[in-house]
Amino acid sequence: MDITPRAPSRVLVVEGDDDKHVAQHVAKRSGLDTSSFEVVVKGGVYEVVDAMTADIKAPGRMVAGFVVDANDDVSGRWASVKDKLGQISLDLPGEPNPAGTIVGKTPRVGIWLMPDNESRGELEDFIATMIPEGDPVWPLAQKYIKGIPGTYRKFTPKKARRAEVYAWLASRKNPGPMGAAIGRHDLTTDGTPCREFSLWLRELFACGI
Repeated sequence: MDITPRAPSRVLVVEGDDDKHVAQHVAKRSGLDTSSFEVVVKGGVYEVVDAMTADIKAPGRMVAGFVVDANDDVSGRWASVKDKLGQISLDLPGEPNPAGTIVGKTPRVGIWLMPDNESRGELEDFIATMIPEGDPVWPLAQKYIKGIPGTYRKFTPKKARRAEVYAWLASRKNPGPMGAAIGRHDLTTDGTPCREFSLWLRELFACGI
């Protein structure tokens, strides 16, 4: 008897646990049934990209979504994804759709570059857009991080936004990770990047095949 576990038919592949919990909480806030897909954590951007073709071609796969950070080079990240999927004759457009890219039918394949498919950055840049407009603590968190003397700054300039976000999260009534802050409504889902991400998730996983 073959007892090999069957691969889930619908997956969202992400870099880390924070990405997983953020995606799940955004989906839940948008009304999408989070049991309609499984979130798979790969451990990093290169691991996600390297495994794309295998994840898409897994037996029984109907939907495969991928969320990766653009980091410093949106065009370069997109080129690497485009080249990878070209190996299985899946043709992506020349640049990412600002609303998230979805191609193919069976399987349907989605690509989202954090934070918004157009800007350099990562998950924390996406989260920063979810801090309520006019929040009085956010500029204080930014000022605090900026004011840390160089000898005490244990993060690189590229990670300053991450530090600012975590400083803001630390000020909440119940400090915790980013996903939990979405679940507690400390973070708003009304901003454009989050609305677009929610719509992308719904189009990817809620539509019939």
